[in-house]
Amino acid sequence: MYIVFIIIITFGSVIFLANYYSSKKVLIRKLKEIPNASVNNLKTNQLTKITGKALHINEPLIAPFSKRKCVFYRIKIEQKKHNGNTPTWVTVAKEEKIQPFFLMKNGEYVMVQPSQDLKNFKAHLVVDKKHSTSTFNGASPEFQKLLDRYHIKSKAFLGFNKSLRYKEAIVEINEEITVAGIGKWKNLNEPIEGYTYSKIATLESNDNQKLLITDLPKERINKK
Repeated sequence: MYIVFIIIITFGSVIFLANYYSSKKVLIRKLKEIPNASVNNLKTNQLTKITGKALHINEPLIAPFSKRKCVFYRIKIEQKKHNGNTPTWVTVAKEEKIQPFFLMKNGEYVMVQPSQDLKNFKAHLVVDKKHSTSTFNGASPEFQKLLDRYHIKSKAFLGFNKSLRYKEAIVEINEEITVAGIGKWKNLNEPIEGYTYSKIATLESNDNQKLLITDLPKERINKK
């Protein structure tokens, strides 16, 4: 009985620690510590958090499956495989793309400058598009095009459909998101339509602080 109790306690502790230190929970705790700010009151070189609507600066990205316009997307395709009698989901393709974008809050703009190459950001995005196939549920023409894009075959040996699942998370144009970063004010080299000032607020990263980005509801990331 004592051994069973120890096993239960150990198993519960492992689950608790895995959840507590997950990238999502770590990001939420960090964002809760950072003060909110309005764009006008952004202080130079201070770590700041702003919630606003995401707007594209350049031609927006297009989400691979849903075809929605966005400034950030993450996708993952997994295949169910069997190791003996135990089925497991194995990642066969994943992709992440992000571009610089604006946050608009109360008619004021702040520029956010993530870099795919520098990986100067941490993010949690809510998965809001899913699709799957199974032995008796084949790929739709639209999903087949997606699989072709990532060089994934939808059928296995003898022509049976593979068990595949797709997850897509994006920051859509005009979606409300929260970003934290180091506040700066920059001179504008080129005019922005609808923006009449010569300087613009920016949220940036530095050697010690990455940009933090999420589309979780703001109630989840603000102190109560």
